[in-house]
Amino acid sequence: EGGARFTLEHVETRAEPDGGGYKINGAKAVAFNAPAADHLVVSARTDGKARDHEGISLFFVPADTDGVTLRPYQTIDGFRAAEVILKDVSVGAEALLGDAGDALPAIEAMADQATAAICAEAVGAMDVLRETTLEYLQTRKQFGVPIGKFQVLQHRSVDMLVSCEESRSLTMMAALSLGKPPLARARAVSAAKAHIGKAGRHVGQEAVQMHGGMGMTDELKVGHYFKRLTMIDTLFGNVDHHLDRFAACEQAA
Repeated sequence: EGGARFTLEHVETRAEPDGGGYKINGAKAVAFNAPAADHLVVSARTDGKARDHEGISLFFVPADTDGVTLRPYQTIDGFRAAEVILKDVSVGAEALLGDAGDALPAIEAMADQATAAICAEAVGAMDVLRETTLEYLQTRKQFGVPIGKFQVLQHRSVDMLVSCEESRSLTMMAALSLGKPPLARARAVSAAKAHIGKAGRHVGQEAVQMHGGMGMTDELKVGHYFKRLTMIDTLFGNVDHHLDRFAACEQAA
């Protein structure tokens, strides 16, 4: 929600009892793929104040329900998202998912699964950037030789490989930790996401720079992958957020 940043328990949207169901009022920001969705899973408070851990519920709401308004737009990496406005949206009791007021653990678990998934996507994007750059270094010639023969570019290529392999290992650890208790799961996922945010920036910048100014043109895929890595860095928490979360897990362990 607006102002929530990456705090999952920050939910101001409210669902008040209304006859045999609920009436939902609030707004959601940057709902990815919402313009194409037939149904929305909406988090709303049935009790408590914003940022309380208890009192959050989930509702299954058809996108064409009266009172649901979407403001769609395109994101920098070519995906679609929308602002979702909910004004006096009436749903039946069957729209409630799970127990009322006890949805936060499920939200946290799904967010960690989604974070591990986009970490894997980021590793794939970094691999493509590294391979594309290596191919370019082997074919682009200067002073009569491929520029990949220059030692400084070889060193930078190796640094890209190290970033990719470190990210791969941490992502595998995060994926293997998804079935563990919440604290261990959060620690592994945050470790991977914090590292990938920095590694993705490093690999993307190196790929663009070693391709020269054309690295960011629409004609090359390099810039598009870099935009996607930039967006992934902000999804489900950026580097600073996950460093803080990792430190909190260490303290709680």
